[in-house]
Amino acid sequence: MANYKFVFHHILVLLMCIILRYCEAARARGPLSGLASPAPSPRHSDDPTNGTNWAVLVAGSSGYDNYRHQADVCHAYQILKKGGLKEENIVVFMYDDIAYNEYNPRKGVIINSPHGEDVYAGVPKDYTGTNLTHNNLFAAILGNKSLVKGGSGKVVDSGPNDRIFIFYTDHGGPGILGMPNFGVLYAKDLIDVLKLKHKTGTYKEMVIYVEACESGSIFEGLLPDDMNIYVQTASNATENSWATYCPGNLDHPPPKEYTTCLGDLFSVAWMENSETRGSKDETLEQQYLKVSKRASNYSHVSEYGAKEMHKEAVSLYQGHNPASKTSQLTESNSPMAATYQREADILSMWALYKNSPNDSDKTKILKRIEETTAQRRHLDDSISMIANVLFNSGNANSIRNRVREPGSPVVDDWDCLKSMVGIFEKHCGPLTQYGMKHMRVFADMCNNGVTGLDMEDTCMAVCRKGSN
Repeated sequence: MANYKFVFHHILVLLMCIILRYCEAARARGPLSGLASPAPSPRHSDDPTNGTNWAVLVAGSSGYDNYRHQADVCHAYQILKKGGLKEENIVVFMYDDIAYNEYNPRKGVIINSPHGEDVYAGVPKDYTGTNLTHNNLFAAILGNKSLVKGGSGKVVDSGPNDRIFIFYTDHGGPGILGMPNFGVLYAKDLIDVLKLKHKTGTYKEMVIYVEACESGSIFEGLLPDDMNIYVQTASNATENSWATYCPGNLDHPPPKEYTTCLGDLFSVAWMENSETRGSKDETLEQQYLKVSKRASNYSHVSEYGAKEMHKEAVSLYQGHNPASKTSQLTESNSPMAATYQREADILSMWALYKNSPNDSDKTKILKRIEETTAQRRHLDDSISMIANVLFNSGNANSIRNRVREPGSPVVDDWDCLKSMVGIFEKHCGPLTQYGMKHMRVFADMCNNGVTGLDMEDTCMAVCRKGSN
């Protein structure tokens, strides 16, 4: 009996300890601890736990026909600067041949919307002209000054608590982004740079926005979701992106003296949202949904990487301008009018032709239009014939439109892809920003075991015949 009392006593003591510990914990949690806690408000730019904010802005084109890309980047700079980012922490890549271009009706001024203010003033010229290269871009992202060739030498010298925002705008194609010097930027090379940046532990989180045709293909099947990098793209891996505020648009055309598109659909949508959002708590997801709605008639704005990050505040990456609460600007949530990216330059040429006051100028412009369309026919016909030979197919368009399983990269062997493009350009001429749309054909060659020797022989035969 004594033994039973002893055991019962110990059990009672143990139960009392458990009850006391539970009561103490409940008291610490408060009277409503049993209820589900509300979702925490997103952190924003003035959170004391934040590190330094960095940004890299890239317009990957040149020429007045591509006015919109540099306008996008200049506009983005102004938003970040007003949001509190320091000039020394914003690295700008743009060719800088637009503001004082002979065709620009307002010399020294760049606008990004029909009634927009000048966005060019004060923008730093970090990497312009021939210094706008993918090698300098990679060096800037990595924070490696020793790899920079030319330019200001400014790089993202970030630390483990810092956040980085990257915005790229230009032409693209399956697996590639345009750059004005030394060839295109390949997706695999960019992803390798991002992986190296992650490995060095020199950032906390990163957000990337990309405006380009097939921009989703830069990340699909390539970007891991465990690197604290969140991406929004203007389109998925198979769709075009679109220009806006273009000559001839019934909805919001540019001033009549402008003969070029002023902005890009995705870019304009996110920037106009950032300028007009009154709350610093607006999340990346909320911005994504609003931008998607405005682009909904043309492409599917897409997300990649660490998608859970979209619950964070936009202001963590773009800063926050308190003046936006009382801004006279109003954001539209309606779908916008747009023009196909790869036709925007032809549209610009025709608008210039229409606006030209004398016949000699019209003749020059018309010749340029004819040369551009002839070059496009050459590219389309050459690649179609090469594909027909190598794939023994009578329908090259079906090859160009062939898509791999969702979640797969465009190609497995990226060195092969680079080689195929190089062989084509050696015998058939430059691919150009228009020809980027054919990259899936070159990728299919690699994915189906076409050899470099086969490609060489076919290109020589097709393009030599075409030149006769």
